[in-house]
Amino acid sequence: MPSNDSGRQDKNAAPPLPEPLRVPVADSHTHLDMQSGTVEEALAKAASVGVTTLVQVGCDLKGSRWAAETAAAHDAVHATVALHPNEAPRIVHGDPGGTSQPPGAGGGRSRQGTREPGGQAALDDALAEIDRLAGLTQVKGVGETGLDYFRTGPEGKDAQERSFRAHIEIAKRHGKALVIHDREAHADVLRVLKEEGAPERTVFHCYSGDAEMAGICASAGYFMSFAGNVTFKNAQNLRDAVAVAPLELLLVETDAPFLTPAPYRGRPNAPYLVPITVRAMAEVRGIDEDTLATALGANTARVFGY
Repeated sequence: MPSNDSGRQDKNAAPPLPEPLRVPVADSHTHLDMQSGTVEEALAKAASVGVTTLVQVGCDLKGSRWAAETAAAHDAVHATVALHPNEAPRIVHGDPGGTSQPPGAGGGRSRQGTREPGGQAALDDALAEIDRLAGLTQVKGVGETGLDYFRTGPEGKDAQERSFRAHIEIAKRHGKALVIHDREAHADVLRVLKEEGAPERTVFHCYSGDAEMAGICASAGYFMSFAGNVTFKNAQNLRDAVAVAPLELLLVETDAPFLTPAPYRGRPNAPYLVPITVRAMAEVRGIDEDTLATALGANTARVFGY
C-alpha cells in the first residue's frame, strides 16, 4: 500500500525546475486558470528559469474574461480571448457535462457544466462578448479558435466553422493576432483561412502538422508554436516540422497544464517547464539554445504586439 501511494504522489508531483535559460523567452500559450497555485506563484517560478512573459488563453466566455482581468493586473501576462472550437457546438446544441479543453487534454476541470441548447442566437451573443473583449488593450490576440474534429462529430462542424470565421473577422477588425486550434482538421483550417483571408499575424498553436504542412504555413507567413509534445517519442512529425520551419516563424508554448514535456509526461505542466521544450527544439535544429531563445522571444513579442 505505501508504495502505491508513493507512486501516485510522484505522478502528481510538480516536475523540478529546469536549468534556467540565459536568454528570456515567453510561454506563448498557457491556461493559468486550469493550473494549481496563484498567478503570482506561476509568474515567479517561470521568471526564475527565464520565462518572463506569459500569454493567457481564453477558451470560453468565463475564461476569456478571466484572461483579460489577469492580463490587466500583471504586466508579464497578455491575454487572448475566444470560444474554443468545441465550445461553439456546445452553445448551439447543448452538451451536458461538456468541458472546454485545449488540444491534448485528457482531463481537467470543466468550467461549463450542464447547459441547455441556445441555438444560433446564443452563439451570436457569445461572439459579441468575445468581440467586446478583443477591443481591450491588454488583449493581444483572438483565440484559441479553429476546428477540432477529434472531440466534435459531424453534427458540430457547421457551428465550429461559423464560429471560426467570426473569430477571423474579429481578429482582423481589431488588428489582433489569431491563435488557431487545429486538431485533425488541417485541410479545412487552411481552406477557411484562405477563403476568409487570414489576419496579418496568425499562429498555429500546439502545431500538429508535419514538415509538408509546415512548408505551406511558412509560405503563408503563419507562425508555428510548438509545445512539450515535440519531446514525445511518437512525435517525429513535429520534430520534422521544427527542423524545416523558418526560424522567424517559430514560437514555444506549454499549453499547460497539458502536454508536459518528457521525461515528465503525465505530470502537471506549467510555464516554468518551457526551457525543456526550447532545448529540444534547439537540438532538432542543430543550433545553440541562446540563438533559438533570442528568436523565440522576438517572434512572440512581434506576434502579440507587446
